[in-house]
Amino acid sequence: MNGVNGVNGGDGASGKASKDVKGVKNGVKTAEIITIGDEILRGEIVDSNKALISERLLQLHIDTRFQTSVLDDPADMVDAIRRAVARCDIVLLSGGLGPTRDDMTTAVVADAFGRELVLDPESLETIRSFFARLGREMSDNNSKQAYFPEGAEILANPIGTAPGFMIHASYGAAGGEANGAGALLFAMPGVPRELERMMEEQVLPAVARRFGGGGVVRARLLKTFGLGESSLDEKLHHIAREEGVDLGFRTRFPDNYLRPVVRASSVEEAEEQLDGICREVRECLGALVYGEGDETMEAVVGCLLREQGKWIAVAESCTGGMIAEHITDVPGSSEYFAGGVVTYSNESKSSLLGVPEEVLQEYGAVSEPVAAAMAEGVRERFGSDFGVSTTGISGPGGGSDEKPVGLVYIGIARAGCDTHVEGFVFPLDRTRHRTLTAQVALDWVRRSLLGVELVGPSLLRQRGGAAPPGSGGA
Repeated sequence: MNGVNGVNGGDGASGKASKDVKGVKNGVKTAEIITIGDEILRGEIVDSNKALISERLLQLHIDTRFQTSVLDDPADMVDAIRRAVARCDIVLLSGGLGPTRDDMTTAVVADAFGRELVLDPESLETIRSFFARLGREMSDNNSKQAYFPEGAEILANPIGTAPGFMIHASYGAAGGEANGAGALLFAMPGVPRELERMMEEQVLPAVARRFGGGGVVRARLLKTFGLGESSLDEKLHHIAREEGVDLGFRTRFPDNYLRPVVRASSVEEAEEQLDGICREVRECLGALVYGEGDETMEAVVGCLLREQGKWIAVAESCTGGMIAEHITDVPGSSEYFAGGVVTYSNESKSSLLGVPEEVLQEYGAVSEPVAAAMAEGVRERFGSDFGVSTTGISGPGGGSDEKPVGLVYIGIARAGCDTHVEGFVFPLDRTRHRTLTAQVALDWVRRSLLGVELVGPSLLRQRGGAAPPGSGGA
C-alpha cells in the first residue's frame, strides 16, 4: 500500500502554482476545499460539503479562496492537492476515504508528499468494533481505512468507518517535502453528516489552535420573499457600506437570502454590528423579511398560528397537497392545522367544498370565483380561522389564449374578514410554478397574522383584474 504508481515526484507547475497568493488579503489566512469523486463531476450528487466547510471556516476569519472538485484519478488528485498546498494555508479534502477501489485519497496524499502508509492498530480495532455493534463482520477491504500517511494525526469518526487525518504538508519544485511553511491539510469523509461532525469536533478546533487570534468573523442569514435580488440590492444600497462589513445576496427559489458578514476584533463587537445591520435591513424591508437562520416560511407561519391560537385548513387543486405538506413538515403542526383536501376535479370541488356547479360552468375551475368558493368552503367545513385555496394551470399543457399556462388564483378566507383572491401568471416550469404558488399562499397567512397588507411577489408579472382586499369572491 505504499504510494500510487506513476504520480510521485516530478517537477511540474503544481508545486510552483501561485505561491504568492498565500496569506494575502489583509493577512487573513486562506483555505482551499477539494471534493473528490466521479459522482460529483458527473452531477449525480449535489456537492453540499463545500458550502458547509466554507461557512464554518468563515467563523474563524479564514477565507476560502478556491474550491476544486476532481475525479477519482490519482494524477488529477495529486495535481489538485499540490496546487492547493502551494497557494493556501489550509487545505481540506472531502471524500475518497472509503474501503472500495475508487477510494484513493489516503494513498494519493501519502504519495504526493513522499510518505509511507502506516497501519494504525487502534483505528483498525475501532473499525472492527463499529461493525461488531451492527452485528456484522468487517470485510477485509475495510482494513485499508486504518492506514495513514506517516506522521499523520488521526481524526476519529464516531458515526462511520472512515477516520480522517491531518498532516503538515509542503511541496517544493523538486517534489516531496519542502522546507517552506506549507499548509495544514485535513482529509475527511465525503458523507455530509460524518464530515460535519468531524469538522465541529476536531477540524475547527485544530484550525483555531493553529491560526487563532486574528479577529473573528460573524454572519447572519435573513430570508426574504416577494422581491427580486436586484430590487433588494437597490433598496438596501445605503446599508453595510462601512469597512469590515459585507452584505451578500443569494437566490434560493422562491426566496432571496441576505447574508451580512462582519469582521471585528471580538465576538461582542461583531455581534453588536450585526444586530445593527439586521435592524436596518428589517426597518427598510418590513414584512419582506420573513425569517432568520434556519427558519422556514412554514415554521414562521406555524409559530404565529400557535401564538395566536388560530387554525388553518387548505383546499388545493394545482398545488396537489404541497401546502399541506409544507405545514405538516413542522413538528407540532397538529396544534394549528385542521386539515386539507386536494380537489383536482370539478366534481370534487363541488361535492367536497360546496363550490356551486353554476359557478364552475360559468367561470371555469381556474377563476377568481372558484378560488374564493374553495377557500370559504374549506374554512367552513373544518371550522378553521383561515381557509386557503389554489387553482391554476401549472403546465406544460392545458392553457389557452384566455387562460395561459402559468395562470393561478390564490384565495384566503379569514374569520371576520372578506375573502381575498388574486390572480397571477407565473411563467415557470411545473415544479417551480407549484412551489411559488404554495409560498405565496403561506406568505398571505403570515401577513394576515401580522396584520400587514397582502401582496403578491413582484419578481414575476401579475395578471390584471385581481380582487382587491375586501372583495366578496363568488
